[in-house]
Amino acid sequence: MPFASVVVSLPIVDRQISHDFYRAALGLTAVGEPAEDGLPEPLQFEVNDGLRLMLVPTGGFGWVLGGREVADSRQSECVLGLDATGPAEVKALVERARVAGGKVVTEPGQQPWGYAGTFADPDGHLWMIAAAPSST
Repeated sequence: MPFASVVVSLPIVDRQISHDFYRAALGLTAVGEPAEDGLPEPLQFEVNDGLRLMLVPTGGFGWVLGGREVADSRQSECVLGLDATGPAEVKALVERARVAGGKVVTEPGQQPWGYAGTFADPDGHLWMIAAAPSST
C-alpha cells in the first residue's frame, strides 16, 4: 500500500533551539500556523515532497510511546540520511550543521560506499549526509 507522505517525529528539548538549528544547518523552513511562541505548532519542516520532519517536545512523546522512555541524547536508535550531489555538498552541509550548533560525529570523508559525514542535532539525533560513489 503506497502512502502519500511520511512524517518522521523526533523528541526535542527546546522548540526555538531546534527550529533555529534546522533552518541554519539544513536550510529547512517550518510549515504551519504560528503558536504563541511564534513557531508553528506542531513544529514541522518539509524535507521534500512527501517527507516532513516533526519536532515534538520530549514530554509530548509520552502518549505515543505508551510508557516507554525517550532515548537519552547519547543513544541513537536511527540515523537520518540525506543524499548530497557530491563531496563538496557533503562538506558544506556538515560544516553548516557545526556552525549552527550541531556536533560533528564523523568528519566528511571517503567511505567504501561513497563520501559521507555525520552530525548530531542539539538533541543528539544523528544525520548522515552522503554522496553516492558515482558523484564522488
